[in-house]
Formats: sequence, C-alpha cells, structure tokens
Amino acid sequence: MKSKVLPIFCSVTLCLALSIQSLSAQWAADPSVEGKIAELVKKMTLEEKISMIHANSSFTSAGVPRLGIPELTTSDGPHGVRPEHGRDWVLDNKGGDSSTYLPVGITLASTWNTQLGYAFGAVLGQEANFRGKDVILGPGINIIRTPLNGRNFEYMSEDPYLISKMAVGYIKGVQDQGVSASLKHFIANNQEIMRSGINVEMSDRALREIYLPGFRAAVVEGGVNTVMGAYNRFRGEYCTYSNLLVNQILKGEWGFRGLVMSDWGAIHDTKEALLGGADLEMGTDLSMLPNPDFSKFYFADAALKLVRNGEVSESVIDDKVRRILRVMFKTHMFANRPKATHATKEHAELARKVAEEGITLLKNKGVLPFNKSALKTIAVIGANANRENAMGGGSSQVRPRYEITPLKGLQNAAGNSIGVVFEQGYTITKNATADKELIRKAVEAAKKADVAVVVGGWIHGYDYSKWDENAYDTEGFDKASLKMPFGQDELIQAVVKANPNTVVVLYGGGAIDMMAWEKNAKAIIQAGYPGMEGGNALASILFGDVNPSGKLTVTFPKTLKDIPAHKLGEYPGDSVTVRYNEDIFVGYRYFDTYRVKPLFSFGHGLSYTSYQYTKPLVATTDSSAVLKFTLENTGARGGAEVVQVYVADRKSSLKRPAKELKAFQKVFLQPGESREVEMTLDRSAFSYFNDQQGKWVLEPGEFDILIGSSSSDLRLKKRIKL
Repeated sequence: MKSKVLPIFCSVTLCLALSIQSLSAQWAADPSVEGKIAELVKKMTLEEKISMIHANSSFTSAGVPRLGIPELTTSDGPHGVRPEHGRDWVLDNKGGDSSTYLPVGITLASTWNTQLGYAFGAVLGQEANFRGKDVILGPGINIIRTPLNGRNFEYMSEDPYLISKMAVGYIKGVQDQGVSASLKHFIANNQEIMRSGINVEMSDRALREIYLPGFRAAVVEGGVNTVMGAYNRFRGEYCTYSNLLVNQILKGEWGFRGLVMSDWGAIHDTKEALLGGADLEMGTDLSMLPNPDFSKFYFADAALKLVRNGEVSESVIDDKVRRILRVMFKTHMFANRPKATHATKEHAELARKVAEEGITLLKNKGVLPFNKSALKTIAVIGANANRENAMGGGSSQVRPRYEITPLKGLQNAAGNSIGVVFEQGYTITKNATADKELIRKAVEAAKKADVAVVVGGWIHGYDYSKWDENAYDTEGFDKASLKMPFGQDELIQAVVKANPNTVVVLYGGGAIDMMAWEKNAKAIIQAGYPGMEGGNALASILFGDVNPSGKLTVTFPKTLKDIPAHKLGEYPGDSVTVRYNEDIFVGYRYFDTYRVKPLFSFGHGLSYTSYQYTKPLVATTDSSAVLKFTLENTGARGGAEVVQVYVADRKSSLKRPAKELKAFQKVFLQPGESREVEMTLDRSAFSYFNDQQGKWVLEPGEFDILIGSSSSDLRLKKRIKL
C-alpha cells in the first residue's frame, strides 16, 4: 500500500502534545510589556535593582515585594525536576517532591524524533510548573567532543544539526507550560576535568560551524528565555561574561533579549562580569558553606559600590533587571499560570515511549527478538541489571515514585511463563576488578538458560548520595579511559562463551571499549540511561513488542585513540589551555574524511524489519534543493526508519568534511507500506563558514545529496549543481 499521510508517532505523545496550550512567543518586543517593565525599573531603588541580579538562596534570586515582583525560582535538571532542598543544599526528604525521571539527553536525541523532543519538554515544563519553579535548568546541548566527558549523558550529540532540531522542540515544550528553559552551557563545556577555568582555543570556523549552531537555533528558532554560561574560559575570557560570546554574538548578532545566568559559582570578578554581559549571579554561596553571606556575592555589595563610585553605569544594572523582568513576564509570574500535572501515569508513558524509541540496537545476529513461546529460562547478569540511576549524575538527580530496572522489566515481561534467574556478575566499588566467583556463578546461570542478558556499561558513581562518590557518567568528573570498569570484559567474554545466545545491554552516556568481546557477541544494545520506565522499554524491545528505532547520535570508535580530539587535538590540555586542533573535524566528520573505520557509525541503529529507498528526485534553485524519494517497509513488522540526508561539497576553497548531516525525518511504516518522503535543503545546507572572509559562503559548484540509514549506510545519491 502507498500513503502520503504524514506519520503519527504515538497516540500517547500526540494526545499529550495536543492537550497542551501553546503559550510561548518569540522575542519580538511587546510594547505593553516593555512599558510595564520600564515603569517597574523607574520605581526601584539602586539597592533593589542590585538585589535582583544575584542569588538570595541556593536556587532563588530576590524580588521586590513592595512592587509585587516575586523571587525567581530555578531548579535542575534537564531530565526531571530535582528533589527539594529548600533554601540550602541539604535534601529535605519530606516527600511530595517525586518527579518523572525521563530518559537523559543523549537517549532523547537517539530517538531522532523532534515531536518527542517537544513532548519531553512539555512533561518537564508541566512538572516544574507544578512544583513552583520558574526556570528549569536545561537543556544541555554541548557538543560531545570526547567520549570521556563525564557529562555527555546530559548532552545530545556530536552533530550540531541534530542538536539544533532536538533542542528547539524541547525548549518550546518546556516554555509552552509557562516555565522558562535555561540553555546550557554556553559554550565549549566539553570536559569536566579542569572545567572551572580551562581556557578553550578554537578557530572561528570551528566556533561557527560546530559549537555555536545548536545555541543559535535554540535562541533564534526556539525562543529560549534564559541562557546559562559555562564554567570554562574561551580565548582567555570566562564564558559567562565573554564580550565576544555574550555581548557580540548572543545579545548582538542573535538579538537575545532574555537573561544570561552564571553556572553555580562561575563568576570571579565583579566589573568584568557586569560589563561582560552576565545578568544573574548564582551559586557563589557554594564557596561560603555552611554559612553563606549573599551580600558578598560579586553582584551584591561589590557591584553596588562600583555603581556608586561611577566605575559602572547604573544603566548596565538597569539592562540586567529589564532582562530578568522580561523573563518573569514571559514566564507568567505576574499572572496565573496554566494548571499543571505532576508525576502522572501519562508522563510515565511518555518516558517509556522516549526510551522505546531511544534505545538503540547496535548488533543482531539472529538472537533478537526473543521468541517468548520458546523460552523457559532467561539468565539476567550484571550489577547494572538491578541498579537504579535516577539519583545519580550530580545536579541532574531526580527522585521518581519508582524506577523499573532491566531485571524488573524482564520479570514483568516474562510473567509466570518464563523463569528469570539473576546473577550479579561484578561488584560496583572503587578499584574493583574481575571477581572470579561472581563470574563463575554467572557462567553457570548462563549455561542453564535458553538466553542470557548481560547488563553492564557505565554508571553515575558508587554512592549516589555522596558527591565525591560520583564517577564515570557524572558532573564534575571525566572518565579515565574507555575501558569497561569492574572486570566487565572478563565477565562478558565468559558468559558469551557459555551461552552463544547472549545479548549485551550497555548503559551509559556514550561509547565504551567493546573490542575484547564485540566480535563474539551476537547482539548488542545501547540503552543510554532510559529513565524510570527504562526496564519495561528494554524488555519490550527484547521480546519484540516494540521494534527498535533508535540511532546513535555519536560515533562509537574502536579505541579512544581514534577520537579526533585525542588524535588531532588536545585533551584535557595543559593546566591552562586546551586547543581544539581537530577544528571542524569532530565525530563522523573526522572518521569519514580521514577514512577511519569506527566500531559503530554515527546514525547507526538496527531494526527488526527492513526498508527500501527508491525513486530519488531532486529539484534545485540557485541556493536550495527539494528532494523526494520513496521509502518502503519491506519486512514483516511495523517500524520506524530515521531517514538521514547528508551533503557533500565536491570542491571548495577551504577543506570541508566528506559529508555533513543536513536533514532527517523519522518515518513510521507498517509492513508493506510505502511513502513518498519530501525534504527541503535550504541555503545553509550547502554553505560553510569561511574564516578567511569572516562570513558564511555558498560557493557555486557540484554537491552530492546522500540519503540513507546512517552515515555509513547510504542508499541513494543524487548530484546537483548550484
């Protein structure tokens, strides 16, 4: 059958999206609001203005009660509202602060589904609204430059185009609930080691082509209300108050009219920060605990003194206050917000849907899906199989009402008809190595079972209640290597040998070294951190109730030395500076251009069905192209294919990557169904930033349009001339 109807991705998500009242607006000035803001600023004393530009507790900044201006209340985090801890840093543990634990950023992006991006943001915004938050501190969209970065799990991709499309939906979803999103971390927070001052050096071309596009899209297309500066320096200036980044690019070129807040403790000089574009200082109290004095913030008494002695004009303070008030009006803080729901069944269903579409099947040699009627026993092996992750990762911790682990999900799916046996396999402790006795027990269980599922990979740390116990995928720390910790290589090798029908499930925010066992494993799944319903989602995929459709948003290398940041650039840099010598050749741009074969390519992800691409047509103008082709599900199962469109410039004045992602679409098809897919490539798809001329250019010539299922699985090719 043939259809041209646009795909609907899921009834749950569609209903959720349609039920949400659209409230957001772009940053065009509203004369009536601007008039109200001007009147409020005119009535304020200098002291009241100063009080508004710095924190007055761990996550709030002051209002002006006599003028009816409320406090501004912020909260982490990017995949769920953080547990309550009042005005200090100690968790209240009083109950009532459960939130939906959504899949993390990299798992959301692995859906390649922009509609899910919006629905995800809508759940987050509704729950932040319900909990009385004005600003939710997300999304995090820093480029994944190295797989060692501990915070990659919060981020989305190595590719700026994919980030742009997913971030815009997320932001609109949040802000349509009357809550502001906070775009972070602006910019180049690509490592946690030495993050508080490492100076990043990169070319203008890398800045414009790789590291800025996601942020620009979030501001210009997404209309994000607030931006959070990064801890690190950029070309010698702290990012939070870099004149180039904040004043010239963000507020100048892009016309951003919202507020720029510091990351917590990211301001180090009063005058530089006031003049450099920072509007709101947060988190400086972290260096004053246990008895912080908020008058000692850089934007408090010290700022007041600079204005009074004439070193800084009061107009600088006025601009910051106007920006804060503008966000307050856009966040409905002076009016009734829409009603919100919290930790509902529908929100949990959305979390599961994101997990189902984000979990990625990397390899399958006939093991999956499981035939439920033919199984009597499943051996579930690995400490990650029964480990909850919601409260891990640092500031992004979430306290859900429940969390379905992989073990619990498989038990739910198996019911009473299939026996599920669990063995721990390895121990999660500092400096743990392979435990021979645990491996022996795991092997025995695998031998007796019809199939084995080993759940391993990364973790957020050892004891999630202690900051200094954070490790691997977490804020504040990077990984030491890509080697699997806790003796997992030895465990997987032994289990795969004992039972060839073994599926390896990997948790984590990106790549891990699989070279010790990948060739012998028949099936591998990348789960990311799939949220509170992750175990159920995983089981649905293993048993074939859900056809996997996730795609990698980063390249999985064979070894760490193949990563361009390590091969061509620097990581982590010296004690002062890290130089991005790999330039624009980040991720697949490097692997494809320099012909380095990865273990799993960017955009890769398998399905239980098959898709055929035919009948490509391309119509061009002087600077754009419209392409059409037919996509058919030629298999026996319904599923979704992420169609990816790459552009290759045949000849350019400056060296360009072999190809670059410039469009994608997730298409849902039933068995035998075909659909004509139409996609448009505008001028930006063919342009690059010429740093010799200091501008974007489209050089006339020939371009190849490459259409396929991943960056290494290209099915159609059309050459055009512009």
